[in-house]
Amino acid sequence: MKKVLSMILALSMMLSLAVILPAQAEVTELLDYIITSSEMETFCYQYSQKANDLNVLTNCYDHLLTNDPNGGLQPAIAHTWYVDETGLVWTFELNEGIKWVDWQGNIKADCVAEDFATGLEWVLNFHKNDSANTSMPIQMIEGASEYYEYTKSLPEEEAKALKLDKFYEMVGVTCPDNKTITYKTLAVMNYFPTLACYNCLAPLSAQLIEEIGVDGYFGATHEDLWYNGPYTITYYVHQNEKILTKNPNYWNAANVKLFDTVNIKAVEDANRAYDLFMAGELHYVELTESQITMIQNDASHEFHDCLVPMLPTKYSYNWHWNYAKLNADGTPDTNWNTAVGNEAFRQAIYYGLDLTDYLARINVVNPLSCQNYTYTTANLVAKSDGTEYSQMVLDLLGMEYDPNTFSRYNAEKAAAYKKQAMEELAAEGVTFPVELDWYISASNAAAKDTADVLAQNFSDMLGDDFIKFNTKTYVTSYNQEVIVPQLHSVWSSGWGADYADPVNFLGQEIDFDDNAYYAVTYGNVDQATDVDLKAQYKEFTDLVNAAHAITDNTDARYEAFAKAEAYFLEHALCLPTYYNKGIQLTQVNDFVKINSLYGNQSERYVNWEVSDTVYTADEYAGLK
Repeated sequence: MKKVLSMILALSMMLSLAVILPAQAEVTELLDYIITSSEMETFCYQYSQKANDLNVLTNCYDHLLTNDPNGGLQPAIAHTWYVDETGLVWTFELNEGIKWVDWQGNIKADCVAEDFATGLEWVLNFHKNDSANTSMPIQMIEGASEYYEYTKSLPEEEAKALKLDKFYEMVGVTCPDNKTITYKTLAVMNYFPTLACYNCLAPLSAQLIEEIGVDGYFGATHEDLWYNGPYTITYYVHQNEKILTKNPNYWNAANVKLFDTVNIKAVEDANRAYDLFMAGELHYVELTESQITMIQNDASHEFHDCLVPMLPTKYSYNWHWNYAKLNADGTPDTNWNTAVGNEAFRQAIYYGLDLTDYLARINVVNPLSCQNYTYTTANLVAKSDGTEYSQMVLDLLGMEYDPNTFSRYNAEKAAAYKKQAMEELAAEGVTFPVELDWYISASNAAAKDTADVLAQNFSDMLGDDFIKFNTKTYVTSYNQEVIVPQLHSVWSSGWGADYADPVNFLGQEIDFDDNAYYAVTYGNVDQATDVDLKAQYKEFTDLVNAAHAITDNTDARYEAFAKAEAYFLEHALCLPTYYNKGIQLTQVNDFVKINSLYGNQSERYVNWEVSDTVYTADEYAGLK
């Protein structure tokens, strides 16, 4: 039986998003900001896997589906979607009147079903997209893996010249008409529609590629792009300012509330952002520990009663080890690589750091509300009996949250692992203290303060005889100055699900896979040499693949993934650290925005409600 989403229900839910605002001065220009270290690095939407880019570009493109303020699926370009009786073929029926426009809002072409096929062909074409965002369609869509490998085998020029004929021949995607697209999945995947909110299934106009060329799109600027979303990028100066302008030909303008412009300022650090907010040049600001303390302790401060919690984001933050670190001259950092390959060394850090002071840098009011002990973010999925997935992992680890302590910290275990590691590693020629290089932006004063807190934690809790924490800096691009030359020992990063299934987290860490983002990009797992470490990654990879193969029983699938994740954490193959539950001053009603724990729709400036004054804590609580 077809699982048809009622068009009437969909329309009514879409219209319900057009909220009625309380009487106040209408805000037509949103004033937002980023830290310069989080600046965009590409405008190629299908290529990017970083929030820095996607947070902006998701406003420039509409997807098949979107989300509501509670994360539920909502129609977007597709007004209806359903699966056939086999549970394998998903059909999306598209709305009329959707246009591609240039950066100035001039109509360029109709947006049709084939644009979604063109976008997916780009993603799966090795020489067009360099393996980025391929893991999801390869794991889900029939023929996607074969097409990826086929393009990889071709000469670059030949692969870049491919149109859709070969793609349709090999991949389970059809466009029976301009307003219908179907995807055939490899197995029953009830979560497949959640992928329709992410950029690997985003549309791309073949006519745009004809106009600017394959290399032109890969290296596009905001003036090269075509847009079909609510905004176009009309001004962009790298690490300075970008302006999004309401698309004058946006197909869904009658059903959503948009700003005339969104002005996104790039600031060097949180102190500068605070100054701009105080000057009325931002509509919200995330506060640092020192700023919160200053406001709390000053009863006469104009915003003393306005400190409010930020809504949890979809990101689970972890520390990722670099198993193949290089020195500045390009030679292997053998001392670090040998040490981090040793499980006892990693376990000493895993159990030996009480990160409460580190969490206070995020939320000094209630730092332990930010504590995180799983790789997969909480509340992404749950079993049929309501058991939440991350709780299943914690149960397997035998760990309970204690709201009064950093629950993972165990000084006795850490001391034992430290002793074991120093004995084992000394026998392998490792010298102590092992130097750990932590990189921050040279211009970010708040990041320097955080690094100082961590350095003190390492010194106090693990000892200067064991690890020397080195704070090092990059100037402009963390990726180009640190990641590519493999200079980092460890990097803190948050991963948010692209769709609603645990494999999207765990699949980023498996071995023997070009598409495992963290294992390849940050961990350099394929270059690791420690025999035991490689065996652990193989076991973890086998567990993940076995879980992913379970498609007929969702509860059993989640149980198997939880087992794999528990194994990953038991061997300290990464270090879960925090959720970003910070404190802010804000004029923005966060409760009417899109809020989803997967995809990139939550960053869309659609249906926002902005007060002309800063909310007090009581007013903000009332909004919930």
